[in-house]
Amino acid sequence: MSTPRRPRDPRRPGGTGKSGSRPARTPAQGAAPRGGARSGGERRSPREARTAPTERRRRAPAPPPPPPPLLRRTFQRGAPGKRIRFGGALILAVLVLFAGRLVQIQGVEAEQYAEAASELRLQTIDIPTLRGAITDSDGDPFALSMEVRTVFVDPEEVREDQRDELVDELVTRFDLDEEEVAAQVDARPSRYQVVARGVAPGDWQELRDLELRGVGADVGYERVYPEETGAADLVGFVGNEGHGLEGLEAYMNTTLAGEAGKRQVEVGVDGTQIPMAGGLVKDPVPGQDVRLTLDRDVQWYVAQTLASRVEELEADGGSAIVMVPDTGEIIAMADYPTYSPSDISSSGPEQWSNGAVAETFEPGSTNKVITVGAALEEGLTTPETVYTVPYALDYYDQTFRNSSNTGTQRLTVNGIMAQSSNVGTIKVADQVGAGVLHRYMTEFGLGQPTGLALPGEETGVLSDPEDWWGTQLPSVSIGHSVTVNAAQMASVYATVANGGVRVEPRVVAGTVDTEGEFSPAEDAPRTRVVSEETAASLALMLEAVTSDEGTAPQARIDGYRVAGKTGTANRVNPETGSYDGGGYTSTFAGFAPADAPEVVVQVVLHNPQGTYYGGEAAGPAFNDIMSFALKTLKVPPTDTDPPAIRLFEEEDGG
Repeated sequence: MSTPRRPRDPRRPGGTGKSGSRPARTPAQGAAPRGGARSGGERRSPREARTAPTERRRRAPAPPPPPPPLLRRTFQRGAPGKRIRFGGALILAVLVLFAGRLVQIQGVEAEQYAEAASELRLQTIDIPTLRGAITDSDGDPFALSMEVRTVFVDPEEVREDQRDELVDELVTRFDLDEEEVAAQVDARPSRYQVVARGVAPGDWQELRDLELRGVGADVGYERVYPEETGAADLVGFVGNEGHGLEGLEAYMNTTLAGEAGKRQVEVGVDGTQIPMAGGLVKDPVPGQDVRLTLDRDVQWYVAQTLASRVEELEADGGSAIVMVPDTGEIIAMADYPTYSPSDISSSGPEQWSNGAVAETFEPGSTNKVITVGAALEEGLTTPETVYTVPYALDYYDQTFRNSSNTGTQRLTVNGIMAQSSNVGTIKVADQVGAGVLHRYMTEFGLGQPTGLALPGEETGVLSDPEDWWGTQLPSVSIGHSVTVNAAQMASVYATVANGGVRVEPRVVAGTVDTEGEFSPAEDAPRTRVVSEETAASLALMLEAVTSDEGTAPQARIDGYRVAGKTGTANRVNPETGSYDGGGYTSTFAGFAPADAPEVVVQVVLHNPQGTYYGGEAAGPAFNDIMSFALKTLKVPPTDTDPPAIRLFEEEDGG
């Protein structure tokens, strides 16, 4: 009978089921590695020693840490109720969080979010305002803005039954391409398609009266310059955005421009702007008008006369100024070549520049009035003082000559001025000295701003007397080695005409607001330069210049006593930096009536050909301009005869 087998102990592999018993060990298991010991003093076999590291490398990774007690208890088997309750609580918490955020967005912060969303599709744009006009002293315009319309269509608003009629009207009224207009009218979903710009208000009103749906117009303004005023170089022009770029348009831009209004527009998906009803944010403020001291009729005539003379003598250019001596008001300022402010593209910076203040030149003999005036004011000489005046004079390493060889003369100071003697003036300047002469030139306005503050103005060059070298004094005394602009020299002669008081020139009379109220500009500064006696003596000398014995009899005007001075000076050749090949600058400056001056005129011609002496080249233009100005300003003829003045020593038998 067989012995029943004992069941294996489930707690030990290979066990017999008997507590505490061990399974029989095989030889392989009991072998110890060579040279080493096993736990319990047993040795491993060589094979076990070789395979042991590999077995350690293949050992399974450590199990993950057990879950937290709460989750372990919640999700352990046999607790489904806890799992359901926990999941429900978690879902409820998420829903509460979402609901709270929704309440915050739609309730508490609804306005802020609505505003932010609105800003994504709304923009604030400028509404153009009416730019102020630039006018002459009587309100006649040199520049003004006219109201125009920008016509557009809103394709979404166009009625299908009016579509063809709308296209026909737009094409016919504004002379447009039919296919382009049709494409704009059908350009859905766009809400804003510009069809025509610069449309006159009357033309828009006619179209509006047809009551066609989907067509509208924006208000705008267009700058207009009346043609042939001759004031382009002074007035200037504006750019495409309506801001002043040149001349008074730039200098007075803040006053003229006003303040643009503000309007909100909705921006469509295609980026077009859709005007909104009630979107006005700020009303536009119109600009103020600028009233000038200019007389438009005189300005026009001066510009025409100057252009004619420049072209006749094939000069490089020229400028002319008409001025009122006792107020400093400029009633005409012209420059040539010029341009049309209505057609800027056909001109450039050379034409835009106002040469009357921007171009400098050596004044030549017109500067002699300052030299002689300084000597008279300082008591160094008198109008009757006689000087021995040779044709030529050596001064250091340079020889100075008179314009014509009349030999040696005995001239009074009156005669030196009337004959425009270079040598005689230099002898007077030697008495004055560099420091005193420089001071008087500065007080007469040379080497400093005119006060007009016009764009591009150049002050000229008047060096410090400490820097004058050997021949600088004689050169400066006769109008060389010094540069001026036309407005500066006009001011010199206005000072003499005004009894020795210099009034800073001005061209802006004041401003006019939207209510028509005129605000005058500040009075121009006044400075006495020489005494009335000195100014009167100079006036008589200048009147002798236009006599038969003087250098400019062609400047005389029937019925009026005229005082003036010629000027002829070399021009520097920009290519060589010397006078060689530079040509000449011809000038004439004067005033009338000589005994009670009302008008000052300065004419400058740059590099005239053929005739270049001041009296011959600029004198005729001076005569024409002065004659027109006297008549236009209604200056009565002179009712006195000029007194006889002594020019030569021989006249009294001395």
